[in-house]
Amino acid sequence: GEDGGVGQVHSVLVRVGAEPCASVVRLAAPWLRPYVAGYGGFRAGAAADVACRRVLPLNLVTLIVDFEGCGSLAFGARGAPEVCEEAGWRRGVTVGLTPAGARAVFGVPMRVLTGTVGPLDDLLGRRAGELAERLVAAPGWGARFAVLDDLLTRWLRPEAGLDSEAARGWWRLQEAAGRIKIAQLAAELGVGRRRLESGFQREIGLSPKTVARVARFQRAAQVLSAPAGTFGAAAACGFADQPHFNREVRAMAGVTPKELRAFLQYADRLSD
Repeated sequence: GEDGGVGQVHSVLVRVGAEPCASVVRLAAPWLRPYVAGYGGFRAGAAADVACRRVLPLNLVTLIVDFEGCGSLAFGARGAPEVCEEAGWRRGVTVGLTPAGARAVFGVPMRVLTGTVGPLDDLLGRRAGELAERLVAAPGWGARFAVLDDLLTRWLRPEAGLDSEAARGWWRLQEAAGRIKIAQLAAELGVGRRRLESGFQREIGLSPKTVARVARFQRAAQVLSAPAGTFGAAAACGFADQPHFNREVRAMAGVTPKELRAFLQYADRLSD
């Protein structure tokens, strides 16, 4: 699967193909981490196998820069899976942006992009061309991630208008992987539940409950992607029991836990 940032899986194949996918992940530079959840490098496998992909629910804005002709795309956060029939991305990088990152890089709240997919050019203008050119020219994955650190540091703008309560609540839900009641979260932040929910809708475009549910699903997906990951360990990521875990995976991924694990594990590690 493509990684939408360290700890979040953006998409998986709709069917296992003849050639494994491969990926490598990296954290952004320390000063960028409030804005950038992480980077991924990917190779998507044989062309015939990757034309159709399943985009998973995730709590990030994900940028995909493809090196082989697909161009660059921006995927908003989403609370439900979606099958992408013409997933042309084959080899490139992904960047996962937080709510603060969406505002600082694009100058708009995350909610403007939630549930959408479109050309990165529409958001970055000429900067998208510079990004693609420098990434393609870089000699390896380490150099490409250094390019991302450099460009994103230059592009960050003041986060005017950022709803800090919603942004802090978003981070708390990622850390807890959904294992916190929304009323408890509101109390921690010192606001009423209704105010917290309206802030999430204005800033993120998803409710706190949906963000928590996606965070829990993504934590379970990370467990299943590890070679030793078991269904029991994944179900222990805040689900009530195994049947609840099974239902949630079907709802959030459109496949069974066994199928999701097979897709997630059908991968190699990329090297320079």
